[in-house]
Amino acid sequence: MKRQSMDMTEGNIWKLLSLFAMPLLFGNLFQQLYNTVDSIIVGNFVGKNALAAVGSTTAICNTMVNFFNGISIGAGVLISNYYGARDQDNLRRTIHTIASLTVILGVGVTLFSVPWVPFMLKMISTPDDVIGHASIYLRIYFVGVVFLFTYNMGSCVLRAVGDTKRPLYFLITSSLLNIVLDLLFVEVFHWGIAGVAVATVLSQAVSAMLVCAALMRAEEAYKLRIKSIRMDMALCRRILLLGLPIGVQQSLTAFSNAFVQSYINAFGSAAIMAGWSCHIKIDQFCILPVMSIGQSVTTFVSQNLGAKKLERAKAGVRTAIYMGTGLLILICVILACTSGQLVKLFNRDAEVVYYGVLFVWLTIPFRFFSAWNQTYAGALRGSGNTKASMLIMLFGLVICRQVYLYGITRFVNNVYTVGLGYPVGWICCGLLSRWYYKHSGWEETYIGQEKI
Repeated sequence: MKRQSMDMTEGNIWKLLSLFAMPLLFGNLFQQLYNTVDSIIVGNFVGKNALAAVGSTTAICNTMVNFFNGISIGAGVLISNYYGARDQDNLRRTIHTIASLTVILGVGVTLFSVPWVPFMLKMISTPDDVIGHASIYLRIYFVGVVFLFTYNMGSCVLRAVGDTKRPLYFLITSSLLNIVLDLLFVEVFHWGIAGVAVATVLSQAVSAMLVCAALMRAEEAYKLRIKSIRMDMALCRRILLLGLPIGVQQSLTAFSNAFVQSYINAFGSAAIMAGWSCHIKIDQFCILPVMSIGQSVTTFVSQNLGAKKLERAKAGVRTAIYMGTGLLILICVILACTSGQLVKLFNRDAEVVYYGVLFVWLTIPFRFFSAWNQTYAGALRGSGNTKASMLIMLFGLVICRQVYLYGITRFVNNVYTVGLGYPVGWICCGLLSRWYYKHSGWEETYIGQEKI
């Protein structure tokens, strides 16, 4: 079988990061298509209340899902490090430990989340005319969340050893299936918002099966064997030590975004909520290039530190900063020229378009800070310093953002001041990330410690 992994400890840095990031980027794009296609279809075929409902569920879904994603990233750091160090025994044991952890957490999230859906929606001030649609969507989504967890686990393993192509192929397949099923369930069967939720779950199930099949067919040390799936408590502890800070940071950031959503919901306007939903969907696509570069940096730094190549790891971070900043400048130009057309993809109501474009334009001048956020966070995670990354992200994206919103809305409460809540978090987090990376001596801490 053709070798699918990538050794990032040798060769041209720019080329390696690009080759690794491009499939990641396209994979992340197709990952976003799940909820985005749902929003486009319900916005055009069901109505703006249903669009507002799907938008209001985004932060809640991300709170739960991002917690597991953080654990997967922690496992990926460990896997990359073992792969770079050629430690096949620990690599095999880590693969099977994270597989068992995935099943446990997936079932646990479903059992915990489904009964609490009404409370979650009330907590973010979801209006009565939207809460019915949102409850249906969330309950179905959480029933099938184990499939999403399984795909994320499997793709994280493949990416950790340098294989970003197959996760992309699996996402393309499931995303196209999602579009077909959305149209079938909404237009032909008339299932409304329940139809898009069922289509999402079924598509995620397909991607989960494909990634598991790829791991089971692998011929290298990361091969998944069903009979070998068991919990190695020592490795589980190391995975959680690395992954929990990332999971907590990502879930609390999403939880913070849910509170931003509550400030939007408090205006009581379906048009403002739908416009914010359009902006959020567009924003999630805009962040993908630098997020993919940040993920590439995590693997690059982890593999090179495993191979004892500190200077090469730092050179990769510098290269990634230049790449990310350049991409964000290009993205801002595109947003400035096409914001109206992008919002109209979701809904053509004049009021919805007005608010959607307004929110997009409020963020354009501040987007380059995301290059610092994602790249430096990726580097720190790759070094195993996930606690610092967590604290920086929490302070910038959660505390600073919430303090700003709480304070500003006491004096000037309008869509402009609330819409600026997102950029305030980016600025604080970007500045803190850059300072810590430059002045904390993280590389000395890593060299002085036992290898991850």
